[in-house]
Amino acid sequence: MGYTITEKILARVGGREAVRAGDEVLAKPDFVIAYDFPGYTDVIFKQMREDFGIERVKQPERFALFIDHMVPVATPKEEELHIQTRQWGAQQGVEVHERKGIGHQVSAELGYGTPGAFAVHFDGHISQLGALGTLGIGLRRNLLEAFVNDTVSLKVPPTVRVNIHGSLRPGVMARDVFHHLVRVMGPSSCAFKVLELGGPVIDAMSIEGRQTMCGQAMFIGATTAIVNPDAKAIDYARGRARIELEPVASDPDAVYDRVVDVDVSDLEPIVVIPPSPANTRDLREVIGVEVHAGYLGSCASGRMEDLRIAAEVLRGRHVAPGFSLHVVPTSQALMAQAASEGLIQVFVEAGAFVSSPSCDYCFGRIATMTAGQRAVSTGTLNVPGRMGSPDSEIYLCNAAAVAASAIEGRIADPRPYL
Repeated sequence: MGYTITEKILARVGGREAVRAGDEVLAKPDFVIAYDFPGYTDVIFKQMREDFGIERVKQPERFALFIDHMVPVATPKEEELHIQTRQWGAQQGVEVHERKGIGHQVSAELGYGTPGAFAVHFDGHISQLGALGTLGIGLRRNLLEAFVNDTVSLKVPPTVRVNIHGSLRPGVMARDVFHHLVRVMGPSSCAFKVLELGGPVIDAMSIEGRQTMCGQAMFIGATTAIVNPDAKAIDYARGRARIELEPVASDPDAVYDRVVDVDVSDLEPIVVIPPSPANTRDLREVIGVEVHAGYLGSCASGRMEDLRIAAEVLRGRHVAPGFSLHVVPTSQALMAQAASEGLIQVFVEAGAFVSSPSCDYCFGRIATMTAGQRAVSTGTLNVPGRMGSPDSEIYLCNAAAVAASAIEGRIADPRPYL
């Protein structure tokens, strides 16, 4: 019987001829990635030195640090953390990427998302690198192991293969497809497993759409998500990849935990209602609900196809009086492209506040809401307090729906605007 792409990648980095789901491996990550955040990187740096007596990491080219939270800084304490990160990177010879955008996106742009590679982070959204055929796994606090050892200990996860069939209607986007999977499969249906995405819809989907799908893997319970690399992924990685690897893919007779087929031909725009990312509904069920703020950005949905469709909705129109719309491209490179296409001008003329890339809007550090307010958002989470007061509410939807709702001041169907 054949092997999955996950098994093939972990066999290579584990120095084994082959592994199967359930095997214990000591795997050497090709890339160890982190962003500086209180209680994470600062603690790792301290523990390396004080608990393990390690002054320098081995092979610093395998490591990457991103400064993408608390940007721009609001307190001296935040700047002290960034200074510590810059200094540690300089001492170690580790690259520190600052003000380039949200690290999960920038890591792809800078070649850490290499087909066939294995990358680890403490944040599970590193799974978005799966769009490029990279196995990206969030280790939470166990990331320390990757800083003090060459390897990390893992049990090879089983894989759930999901084939997505049909074609997407106008106004339906990648995040609608993902939220639909959560709805039909269940929010813990892939718990401790790899979600392998395929089928005609994934084949037709852009790299950006696949990043949106893979980056939210945790909300279906998955350890990570991955797509077998095709010509799109290989072309994207060509000229960016930091290491040379032979791309691998699952064998036709690979052994899966299970195989699921989902047809999305009739899928409508989706909304995820508070207070949980598991509360998935058709958008039409909540049309007319008053909203006060909108966020278009995050590592889930702030890329060019999101910005383009939002601009299409907003062009020649204006956000509702009293509504606050924040547009935050996922990276500086994407922001520059949006500017060159005239999209930034559309947003500004429509009354949106356009910000340089930062994670801060997504986790509520900037543009926070007060009690009783509601937001439409392309962020990653809608749990209470995520964007301010625990008595505010967040409705997650696609970028077009955020833009349409901004115009009306109420949750709106974007399709009449397209």
